[in-house]
Amino acid sequence: MEAKAASTPATGGAGCSVTAEETEKWMEEAMQMAKEALENTEVPVGCLMVYNNEVVGKGRNEVNQTKNATRHAEMVAIDQALDWCHQSGKSPSEVFEHTVLYVTVEPCIMCAAALRLMKIPLVVYGCQNERFGGCGSVLNIASADLPNTGRPFQCIPGYRAEEAVEMLKTFYKQENPNDLKDYWKYLEDSRLAYLMMICTPYLLMEQLPQKPLDLISFSKNKCITRNTRRFSV
Repeated sequence: MEAKAASTPATGGAGCSVTAEETEKWMEEAMQMAKEALENTEVPVGCLMVYNNEVVGKGRNEVNQTKNATRHAEMVAIDQALDWCHQSGKSPSEVFEHTVLYVTVEPCIMCAAALRLMKIPLVVYGCQNERFGGCGSVLNIASADLPNTGRPFQCIPGYRAEEAVEMLKTFYKQENPNDLKDYWKYLEDSRLAYLMMICTPYLLMEQLPQKPLDLISFSKNKCITRNTRRFSV
């Protein structure tokens, strides 16, 4: 069942609010970004960061294109928003604290942690991310009590969820030239990917293991562990 945008404004932290009309407008653009990702053989996720009714950052998944496992739509959008702040002479902290993220799929654990650290107050998303979701599906990075890790943020889930799910199904039905074997190689070749995708959940929960790092793939069964080589940073 599709969630409807509220007829009255939904409010996040720092007095940030969105109306049904705003949600419809910006989520349509996010859906177009997701379709663009699908056309480019990327996981179909798209997002926009909106500050004072202006798009200051937008992104789609670029993992396959860049061979970089951290280039999720939200991370691309954050980079663009930081560039916008620098070019506009505005304080990133002031901008991010009054910015709303619209994204077609629930942010993963890595992206939810980044949004929390950037102090984004409100996230509107489409479908749940049952394997990697950081806003409640697997871990609730968005609202957990995690000292010294930014600020909790509000989520409005379910807007055009069925459409987002159908795009994901289309992607996984087609042949992906960057198969799972290559995906693991991307992770092994990128220390940044390791740090962000493996260590972030442990660091936020203050449970960094005292042994060679395990590669954690969060799923409906909570975790599947793959041992990986020890590395230094």
